[in-house]
This record gives sequence, structure tokens and C-alpha cells, in this order.
Amino acid sequence: MRVDPTFFVVLPVFVLSVVVHECAHGWVALLNGDPTALERGRLTLNPVPHVDPVGSLLLPGILFVTGAPFLFGWAKPVPVDRARLRDPRNASVYVALAGPGSNLLLAVAFAGLARIAPPGRFWAPLGTMGYSGVTWNCALGRFNLIPIPPLDGSWLLMRFLPMRHILALHHFRPLGFLLLMVLLMAPGPARVVFYTPLHATIGACLRLFGLAAPGPMR
Repeated sequence: MRVDPTFFVVLPVFVLSVVVHECAHGWVALLNGDPTALERGRLTLNPVPHVDPVGSLLLPGILFVTGAPFLFGWAKPVPVDRARLRDPRNASVYVALAGPGSNLLLAVAFAGLARIAPPGRFWAPLGTMGYSGVTWNCALGRFNLIPIPPLDGSWLLMRFLPMRHILALHHFRPLGFLLLMVLLMAPGPARVVFYTPLHATIGACLRLFGLAAPGPMR
């Protein structure tokens, strides 16, 4: 089996993006009074403590072996004890938004990398890393903002719901990923909820550094 060399350029971007996303949740929780992630050794950029057997190994491995046109996965969620937060109702939103926020900052940083990467074949992997970093981080951040449990966006939604609706959403969590799969497989809703905002975010990050935005997605 021939291995595309680009895989070894994109893989570190993938790992860094999901690890920073999870660490951001833990750091903001710590700043708001919950040291659970720190106590369990999860506030580290070392990817090993963040490895999820399915999301970090099995699924990306299957996608790679089968020649899928994209790489998708996730890290083990950083533990957050919302009962230990100083202001659980508002701090839960800050903790949830920290992950997508960190991905947006990484996307801007990778766009800068793509801009300063010197032309020439020798430096091509650096440019590839920059562009893939923009795309992957925008996708990870935007995906997690979908307001369906257990994604981060559901915590923002729950901040403005009455308690009975919050409890209903918590009971709905086991079906959340199934609904997400159905949503993203439906071309119309997927375009509105995910692909169009993703395209706009990628374009905005690239244009900050005078780079051309990609064509329309799906």
C-alpha cells in the first residue's frame, strides 16, 4: 500500500488541533474554579493522555486505510466538573466556547504560516501544513458549535433554555451523534448548518493574510 507523503504533514496538524481544543476547555475551567482537568493530568499538549481509542485511533485509521478523502476524529474529552465552577451557569458557556475559540486562533496562526511559507518545492510541505491547519481547525471549531448534544454548541443553547428543556437535552445526548450523522448526510441542511459557514470562516482566515479563499463546498 502506497502512503501519500502528505499524510505525514497533515497528521501533526490533526493531533495538535484536537489536543489544543481539549486543553482549552480544561484551562478555562481551571480559570473559573474547576481544577479537575489539572488534577487528572489532562492540561498537557502531550497527545497520549488525550487519545480516545475510537476517535483518535480506530476511526482515523479506517479512513486512512480505505482512502477516504478526509481525515476525521476526536480526542478524549477533558473532564469538567461543572459543580466546582464558581458560576456554573455562565462559566459552562465559557468552558464550552474555549474549544472552538482555540481552533479559530489556531486557524489564523496556520493562515499566517501559509502566507510566510517560501515558494519552492523544498518548502511546499510548510504551505500544505498551513492550508490544512486552516481547514481542519475551522472545520473542528464550526462542527463543535452545532447546538446538538454533546457538542460544545449545546452548552451555549442551554444557557438560554428553561430547566425542563435543559433536562430534556441531557436525556437526548445518547442520540446526539446519530442526529449529527443524519444532518451532515442530508445535502441541504448540511450546507446551511455546516458547509456554508465553514467556507466563510476559512475564507475569512485566509483573506486576513491576502490569500485566496477556496471554492464553494458541497
